[in-house]
Amino acid sequence: MLSSTKPLLAPELTRIKAAPASKEAAIREACGLLAAGGYIDPAYADSMLRRETVAETYLGHGVAIPHGMNADRGLIKHNGLAILQVPGGVTWNEGQTVKLVVAIAAQSDDHISVLRRLTRLFQDEAALEALFEVDDPRAIIAALDETAAAALAADAAIPADLALKVEWTVDYPNGLHARPASRWVDAAKATGARLQVRRGADAADPTRLVSLLQLGLRAGETLTISAEGDNAAVALSAFVQVIERLSAEEKADAAKAPAPVGRKGWVPVTNLKTFSGVAAAPGVVVAPVHVLKSATVEVADTPMGLVEASTALDQAIEATIGELKTVATEAAAKVGPSEAAIFEAHAELLNDPEILTKASLLVVGGHGPAWSWRAAVEEVAGSLESNANPLLAARASDVRDVGRRVLSKLAPEVASGSGIVLPSTPSILVAADLTPSDTIGLDTTLIAGLATAQGGPTSHTAILARTLGLPAVVALGAGLLETKAGTTAILDGAAGRLYLDPSEADLTSARAFIEAGVRRAASEAEGRALAATTTDGRTIEIGANINKPADVAGAIDQGAEGVGLMRTEFLFLDGGHTPSEEEQFSTYSAMVENLGGRPLIVRTLDIGGDKQAPHLKLPREDNPFLGVRGTRLTLRRPDLMRPQLSALYRVAKTGANLKIMLPMITSLDEILAVRKVAEEIRAEVGAPAVPLGIMVEVPSTAVMADVYAEYVDFFSIGTNDLTQYTLAIDRQHPELAAEADSLHPAVLRLIKTTVEGAAVHGRWVGVCGGIAGDPFGASVLAGLGVDELSMTVRDIPAVKVRLRTASMADLKALADKAVAARTASEVRALDVAIGQGDAA
Repeated sequence: MLSSTKPLLAPELTRIKAAPASKEAAIREACGLLAAGGYIDPAYADSMLRRETVAETYLGHGVAIPHGMNADRGLIKHNGLAILQVPGGVTWNEGQTVKLVVAIAAQSDDHISVLRRLTRLFQDEAALEALFEVDDPRAIIAALDETAAAALAADAAIPADLALKVEWTVDYPNGLHARPASRWVDAAKATGARLQVRRGADAADPTRLVSLLQLGLRAGETLTISAEGDNAAVALSAFVQVIERLSAEEKADAAKAPAPVGRKGWVPVTNLKTFSGVAAAPGVVVAPVHVLKSATVEVADTPMGLVEASTALDQAIEATIGELKTVATEAAAKVGPSEAAIFEAHAELLNDPEILTKASLLVVGGHGPAWSWRAAVEEVAGSLESNANPLLAARASDVRDVGRRVLSKLAPEVASGSGIVLPSTPSILVAADLTPSDTIGLDTTLIAGLATAQGGPTSHTAILARTLGLPAVVALGAGLLETKAGTTAILDGAAGRLYLDPSEADLTSARAFIEAGVRRAASEAEGRALAATTTDGRTIEIGANINKPADVAGAIDQGAEGVGLMRTEFLFLDGGHTPSEEEQFSTYSAMVENLGGRPLIVRTLDIGGDKQAPHLKLPREDNPFLGVRGTRLTLRRPDLMRPQLSALYRVAKTGANLKIMLPMITSLDEILAVRKVAEEIRAEVGAPAVPLGIMVEVPSTAVMADVYAEYVDFFSIGTNDLTQYTLAIDRQHPELAAEADSLHPAVLRLIKTTVEGAAVHGRWVGVCGGIAGDPFGASVLAGLGVDELSMTVRDIPAVKVRLRTASMADLKALADKAVAARTASEVRALDVAIGQGDAA
């Protein structure tokens, strides 16, 4: 056992402004410091030089860590590190310039914490480069000492931004998780410039996935994104463009999440032992539980030669990346490309230098590759898991998942004992947690549902469970794992509960609830092609909100009778450039062709608010929702308005069943100005007249509907924005967004006012906002006199079924009660009887 009386780092072991002529000179100079301090026998310098002939000790970033051969550890008297600062640099190997030499003399792992500090410095190039020039050896020691670094971090200043910067507010509902973060990494790498993402005092390198994930970014947080270099402006614009384009995708994915705990779940007949958790995937199932006991995976530490160990690690990682590409391809076929992107993100984790560097440092310290890899993975996963941000903590499962894949290549005997043993009959799988790999590999004929002690609703496992159609509840607590295998249970994925040992009465009730749901789903599927005609003969038109021609077939299959909202801004966002008139004409023509004569309502460019296009170089606004957006923008930008209207009128000339809709109309002057331009272009093209309508998104337009109706052909109410402006709640605000309820009586009264105003001139009114796709909301809207509803494709069957089961008299009575209510909660309470009837 070595004595610990000497410090690992000391000023006398640190030499500032050294200028060795060669690598050998640098190693001998560092060893001279160690020998003079009594840390090593001078002969250990020869051992370090022998190591250089068989192993790589250059870490990158201007740092090298020479150390001796394992067989010569007897020459070490005390653990110590000698540091040479070489401002002018010394050539280590061909193409490698070293400015900081950290010579290691160690028989134990005392030095590993110092090496970990080095890897963290690799993520802060400015701080690392400063060490190459400092005049005080204590500054270098403080940077590499964990205790000193922690003290400094407490008082750390906000990191400096790079030369060019912009601010961006995270509008991904689930924050920045691995899938979008991997796209950020790809985008950052593609720019070739140096970029930085900063939130407050925390900064990250966006080319490194772990670095981004460790920020733990949540919805509503504001970032400063900066760049420097010759192409900084282009790089910054391109990067921001990518992260903004992901917003629509993230919002669509978030919309698939289950309802909050307690929403219309099954209610037990008797008092049952209940585990309450977080709803992750909807559905109710009755089945015995199959408990997966967590086994501690022991990895033997089997040291080997550094070259051999490094090669084994590299080969395992390379093989795993290839394996993940195959898994992603197979998953895409099974659950779709969006969910399969989880495994592409896992592959990106293996391209991140942090885990690999940590593992490599442990290998350099004399540990075996499997042990080193497992330790590095657990360190990173543990740092994520301990974070107070549940979104960030959930990423630990992803790190362990990809880590286990690599470990299976390094230690097959360990991996063979860690797989899931499935039940022989359909069961509820109970586990501490499940990885995405576990979940995607499940045989769904044997798994009725999932219940985990840990995890969250935004975890990748929860996302996959929803896509696979497996009811799931997470975060049920550690006590769940004490459940006896084979116990009969009822799992309610929508309510977030697991009930144990149900009585016969409970089983009968639960099975009736399940059967009612099956009948309802079958009725929706059967009736989706039928019109939404009430029992007394009133038909409500049902359209789909879609963006691309490729979406038409799926919409029609689900019962859409046309497109009630084509969001053309995605032409401008997805391509990263302003589409030409010809590009737009081609897209609109394809949409018309795919619809086969069915109606198409095209909304003109609606950029602004939560939809920004960097390539348009629009000025940043403090409150873009109250600024230049929608028609306000296109009236100021003829270069955007005229080509779009020209393309649309050219499509109309082909005989298309087309209507044009203007977003964000706030005044009669705007309507008249657009009509004037539209008529000029129509005449130039030689097209027939096309119905020109407006969106009702602000209270003033609803109130003035009777006046505007003389000048427009139809109205379409965007309830999401109308709610936002009526209630003065930013619908992206992390704390208030849940209160922006479109069934608030104030919003409903404005919808009623719009319908009544439109009737003055015989105009029809549609709704294309969120509540149009809610069966209860659709019922209220129909009762208010709305003629057309357009919604997300998946919502169409359920809305059609609800409307066909009611009479207009009943719907009008419901609407009257809703308008007379005092709160949104009172309005939603009107749905309780309907909801209970559906479930009974």
